[in-house]
Amino acid sequence: MQMHLHHEDINDALREAILVAGGYKTVGALMYPEDAPDHAAGKVRDALNPDRREKFSPKQVALISRLGRQNGCHAVMRFLAHDGSYADPVPIDPESEIARLQREFIEATKALGAMSKRIEVITARSGG
Repeated sequence: MQMHLHHEDINDALREAILVAGGYKTVGALMYPEDAPDHAAGKVRDALNPDRREKFSPKQVALISRLGRQNGCHAVMRFLAHDGSYADPVPIDPESEIARLQREFIEATKALGAMSKRIEVITARSGG
């Protein structure tokens, strides 16, 4: 599927993310598991139609954005950034984020160990 760099509105960006994530039935089944797949897909289509009352909730928009992200589509975040006059978003590689968090955890653990030793030294000096 050819991804677009410009979207007319949020629904256009959401539509692209939905299609990349497997289509209306796939996303509909995740959003409305209690409904039959065709009915759930219809609800998704209705929410994208500006002439219909049905609209996505903020949680649903976030879900669609995440599903798109998982499939290499950044249309929703790109639209929101451009619409709000922000720079292009930069996705974080999950592996890089894990490595960064592990490094920060190790550094914090070392700092706590150093604080603990300092407390022991100060406590021993003061006789307490």
